[in-house]
Amino acid sequence: MKRREFITLLGGAAVAWPLAARAQQATPVIGYLETRSPDTQADRLRAFRQGLKDTGYVEGENVRIEYRWAENQVDRLPMLEQIPVEFTHNPRA
Repeated sequence: MKRREFITLLGGAAVAWPLAARAQQATPVIGYLETRSPDTQADRLRAFRQGLKDTGYVEGENVRIEYRWAENQVDRLPMLEQIPVEFTHNPRA
């Protein structure tokens, strides 16, 4: 292998390595548990998403939010807490 080919190969690997490492990172998941129904929480959810965006997280791009709603039935909270969050590797989720 000639020196120029070797340097080109090494440079290509140096560029591809961080991209491959980033592709393997799992998307963070936030669990959102609320006692009320979603239709009563529109303003709060908008502020929550804006706060995430202000810190660099955008739902559906680089963070996933799993919502659980008790629909004003607080006795459902223990059951909702037990529902596992689906942890799948999907960088676009």
